[in-house]
Amino acid sequence: MIKVEGYPNLYRDENSGAIINCDSTAYNQYLNSISKQEMKKKELDEIKNDIQEIKNLLKELLKKWWSYQLI
Repeated sequence: MIKVEGYPNLYRDENSGAIINCDSTAYNQYLNSISKQEMKKKELDEIKNDIQEIKNLLKELLKKWWSYQLI
C-alpha cells in the first residue's frame, strides 16, 4: 500500500487504487456512535410503547368510571 500524501491514516491500494483508512481509533469511535444511536432508538421505542400502554389503561379506567357513574 502507498501512503497518501498529507493524510497520516490513508493508504492507496496498489492493485485496485482504492483509498483505505487505517485509523482504527476513528473506526471504533464510529462503531460506538452507531451502537449509542441504536440504544437511544430502542429506548425511545420502549418509551413510546409505555406511553401507548398508559393511554390505553387510562381509556379503560375512564370507561369503567363512566359506566359506574351511569348506574
